[in-house]
Amino acid sequence: MITITDKAKSKIDSLMSEAHLDASYFLRVGVQGGGCSGLSYNLDFDNEVKTGDQMFEDKGLRIALDMKSFLYLAGTELDFSDGLNGKGFNFVNPNASRTCGCGESFSV
Repeated sequence: MITITDKAKSKIDSLMSEAHLDASYFLRVGVQGGGCSGLSYNLDFDNEVKTGDQMFEDKGLRIALDMKSFLYLAGTELDFSDGLNGKGFNFVNPNASRTCGCGESFSV
């Protein structure tokens, strides 16, 4: 399961509104090869559930992960920071053994 903080939920709602996305859209969270630590995080909006997707809901937001991503991200919390030391989404991933300095990639 993926959870989101209130700040992340607020930012996601804002982004969806700016993009004029209707209620059929959900947040797709995933991982892909790359980044300085081996795997990088990926966020996108989608409105098509794919075969094998794991679907969750937190704070009224639907979240989809493909099975491969689910194995790497189970138990992860998605947060958002808008502070002076960095702005963007942050993944608090209990499965990551190492992360890069920018927080955009990890290894297990």
